[in-house]
Amino acid sequence: MRKIDFDKIAQTVESLCISAAYELPDDIIDALKTARKKESHAPAADILDKLITNAELASSESIPLCQDTGLAVIFVELGADVTVCAKTADKQLNLIDALNAGVAAGYENGYLRKSVVAEPLNERINTGTNTPAIIHITIVPGDKLKISLITKGGGCENKSRIKIFPPTAKKQQIIDYITRTAENAGADACPPFIIGVGIGGDFELAAILSKKALLRPLSSRHYDPFYAELEEQTLEKINQLGLGPQGMGGHTTALACLIETAPCHIASLPVAVNIDCHSHRHKSATL
Repeated sequence: MRKIDFDKIAQTVESLCISAAYELPDDIIDALKTARKKESHAPAADILDKLITNAELASSESIPLCQDTGLAVIFVELGADVTVCAKTADKQLNLIDALNAGVAAGYENGYLRKSVVAEPLNERINTGTNTPAIIHITIVPGDKLKISLITKGGGCENKSRIKIFPPTAKKQQIIDYITRTAENAGADACPPFIIGVGIGGDFELAAILSKKALLRPLSSRHYDPFYAELEEQTLEKINQLGLGPQGMGGHTTALACLIETAPCHIASLPVAVNIDCHSHRHKSATL
């Protein structure tokens, strides 16, 4: 059994929070530059130029890409041969504590906006730490700990949707639903989008899959040729909307459509669409 130090995990998450807020991943920047080369609509081209400049300035000046520095969503692959623990005077600390400690430190030391309220409907008082994070843990073989972080802004998250289709639904109906969700998101969700889609599972798993899909490289394709083709066809349909960067028109409404799938009940077909904006902030580390 391999023990990973509590403080090492917290420090890793702190670093991920800060670097995600300041540094847009290379595949996103490359996709924006490719879109810019193809863009013939002048207002859209101007917006794409500004998005690329914004990313360059954020990285060089160590400042956030966006003022909404997001809710921390963490996907953990925990090796079965890994243990994490640390003691204080009054309690035993665990992996969840370490992840939240890292988020709190990252948002404090990175001067990132704290956007979490302690309860959702009544007083909505800010926790002041951007915690608790949304944490998903999967047990995997081995003695490694992989931490993948997405910092999700409210504007794009608010436009995400889920629908339970009947099992008789056809492929075109799914394409139309994803496309309509992107269209309804509009300029409020800061296109060009990266769109994660979860198909299958049940109500909650489809939504989790749609967010997990956002961790994939933009150029990746689903391992099943049927769903790989569905990704390509859906992206093409979305980009025919003419919404364009920041809703200014043009050819690039989305940079990618990434689909994850799971087995589901014979009576249902869940489809979740998770919208992310052009400031697609995610980082991973393996300990």
